[in-house]
Amino acid sequence: MTLIQKAGSFILDLFKDKLSSAFLYHNYQHTYEVVNHARMLAKMENVNERETEILLTACWFHDSGYLEDTHRHEEKSCEIAEAFLSAEGMEDDFIARVKALIMVTKLCTPPQGILEKIICDADCSHLASEDYFTYSERLRKEWKMTQNKDLGKRDWALENREFFISHQFNTDYAKKNWNPLKEKNLYKIERVIQQEETEKEKKNLGSKEFKKKGVKSDRSIDTMFRITLNNHTRLSDIADSKANILLSVNAIIISIALSTLLPKLDAPKNAHLVWPTFILLFFSVITIVFAILSTKPKVTSGDFTQQDLQDHKVNLLFFGNFYKMPLEHYQFLVKEMMQDRDYLYDAMIRDLYYLGVVLNRKYRLLSITYKIFMLGIITSVIAFVIAFWTI
Repeated sequence: MTLIQKAGSFILDLFKDKLSSAFLYHNYQHTYEVVNHARMLAKMENVNERETEILLTACWFHDSGYLEDTHRHEEKSCEIAEAFLSAEGMEDDFIARVKALIMVTKLCTPPQGILEKIICDADCSHLASEDYFTYSERLRKEWKMTQNKDLGKRDWALENREFFISHQFNTDYAKKNWNPLKEKNLYKIERVIQQEETEKEKKNLGSKEFKKKGVKSDRSIDTMFRITLNNHTRLSDIADSKANILLSVNAIIISIALSTLLPKLDAPKNAHLVWPTFILLFFSVITIVFAILSTKPKVTSGDFTQQDLQDHKVNLLFFGNFYKMPLEHYQFLVKEMMQDRDYLYDAMIRDLYYLGVVLNRKYRLLSITYKIFMLGIITSVIAFVIAFWTI
């Protein structure tokens, strides 16, 4: 029997004989799942056999301290692991590394090496589970029975949301494969909070008064936003139209120059036209480049943190911010925004502001484009006049 198998049997017997039934979450099932997830992550991260043995041993013992002390269970887990490993004749370095991995599972302890990252991710793998709310309810009941913490549905959801926001996965595999599932669970927690707050508001206001409550819109403010938005859109269309005109004109100039003038420049009698033609083509190309830049769309990453959502820093009215967001989460957030007039108006103001920033960039580049085009035409005409004058 390998050391890992011995550790597993030891923990199974220990929990079966001594662990209180009040530990509905921190029990053998949780430990077994952590070990399996850690084994899978170790394989994904190409951890060697020796390191994997240290990692899985730490996983088996990481919650064994709940048998003796709920608040200092990591330290107690280290003591139990040390006693077991010493009896198995393991060297001091092996025992020290196992204890270090156990201690890193303590909340707010940032992991450093790959083994620490794996054990932390494995210990929190339930955050990305489809059965997360089952685990969560077990933990809530466990707290009530073992720590005398009796949290209601709303307070427990708030506690969960705070932990979700502060937590992050560390290994590449977990970031890629578990983060999306974790985000889905966070959205569900947000929905629970919203439903609980709605129910609480109904009780405080009364059902009739609640039905009447909503976002009271000022018609003059709505008109202001509508007119300003239309003006911004119209100015953007005008800028794009002007840029398209310059693109078309200079494309025609280049095509005529390439098809008519360039073939004739090889002749000695047309040598005086080389530089004027070159100047004309040069300024036409530069004009086209700046015209393209003025109409070039700016693609946003669509990435934001949960804290940004909580602080209402994400503009839900702009597609560049929500195109990566799941539909159900977007629906939830927009409905939440519709119930908060200040949040709604802030979003509209932010939308107008960034439209103005984009317009400023468009018109600044467009102004430069017209100046280049004007300078190019004048310079080219002067160059052709000088070329013909000096023949």
